[in-house]
Amino acid sequence: MKEEKIDVLVIGAGPSGSVAASYLFNKGFSVKVVEKNKFPRFVIGESLIPRCMDHFEAVGLMDCLKEKGFEVKTGARFLQGKKVCEFDFSKKHTKGWDWTWQVPRAEFDKTLTDELLKRGVDVEFEKEVTGVSFNGNHSRTTIVDKEGTISEIEAKFIIDSSGFGRVLPRLLDLEKPSVIPKHSSIFTHVKDVRKPEGWEGHRITFDIVSQETWLWVIPFSNGYTSIGYVGPTDYLESFEGTTEERLRQMMKLSTHYNDRFDGLPYEFEPKMIKNIAKSVKQLYGKGYVLTGNSAEFLDPVFSSGVTFATESAHLSAQLIARELNGERVDWETEYSQYMLEGVDVFSTYVKEWYTGNLQKIFFTDSENPIIKKQICSVLAGYVWDRSNPFVKNHHRLVRTVAHITDMEKENAGQS
Repeated sequence: MKEEKIDVLVIGAGPSGSVAASYLFNKGFSVKVVEKNKFPRFVIGESLIPRCMDHFEAVGLMDCLKEKGFEVKTGARFLQGKKVCEFDFSKKHTKGWDWTWQVPRAEFDKTLTDELLKRGVDVEFEKEVTGVSFNGNHSRTTIVDKEGTISEIEAKFIIDSSGFGRVLPRLLDLEKPSVIPKHSSIFTHVKDVRKPEGWEGHRITFDIVSQETWLWVIPFSNGYTSIGYVGPTDYLESFEGTTEERLRQMMKLSTHYNDRFDGLPYEFEPKMIKNIAKSVKQLYGKGYVLTGNSAEFLDPVFSSGVTFATESAHLSAQLIARELNGERVDWETEYSQYMLEGVDVFSTYVKEWYTGNLQKIFFTDSENPIIKKQICSVLAGYVWDRSNPFVKNHHRLVRTVAHITDMEKENAGQS
């Protein structure tokens, strides 16, 4: 059996694992990344938000991404019937990046791992983690390749960036139910042959067909577009037939997009992910840390997945570097509490989206530009900026403003 000793084992080669590995490799630590799949591979999470750009830049992964010419995303549009709400990331409360990308993740993720390999980072694909044990100051991880060959890795620290694979949560019994309502998604890609000229053909849009059900439309720079619905699990399952037949029925619910995509062949049989939101009992333990979707995954309505993945990866890598250099790290305060503060903010927005309160604010006839800038910062991923009232007071402020919106609408109807 092959055995090796390293400083840090990273499970998963997506954006989270790549950011963590890049940071630690740059700091001189011995790092190994193991990935179950062969890249390029399809994965969801194609709409980014600006906060993640800070992380790619900080670990030296920005230039390789810019070279690819991905579709630039400068904001987002929300539709509700004939009502339109647009957010421009350059008009937000918090200073920071005012753009990001819309990306086919197969190409995006492979760009990251190609760059790591070019630098000399040890990245191995088609390697599955089947077991892990912790003993004092190190861990032993069992790896199986596609031929069934078993090897073991001794590491001082493990970063689980396995995303929906959630390797350590499964192996260490860390799973727990999410408090986010049970929603599922169904999605595919299409060659967007009817894409309109100009901005209309490039902008990301969320078309709200009911309070709990919405369509995403994410155009890419390669001529393809990602389309997908999110809604209550039982509602999505109420449509009969194959996943393609279900999605085609659902596309007719969108008066704005039905004509653009009606009858176009789907690039692959639509995929369905049930009960999207996930949670865990704890984000770290002695010798390991969970990042990205292997820790907490919310709902895709505000595209927070990749940003939480890279935020947690960059932060955990910095803390691991300090600990391996002999410093004391307070993982509860510096990692868990910090990350959960951001998750808590975004969770409020997800929950209040589905209660309808946030939709009332988005689609009000009396828009408040200051409130819009503050909410825009949240949507851009700057959910740790407590100078923003919609971060600091997120639990009550969304409900309060929605209530005021209701009262203004009622008074307007009486006048």
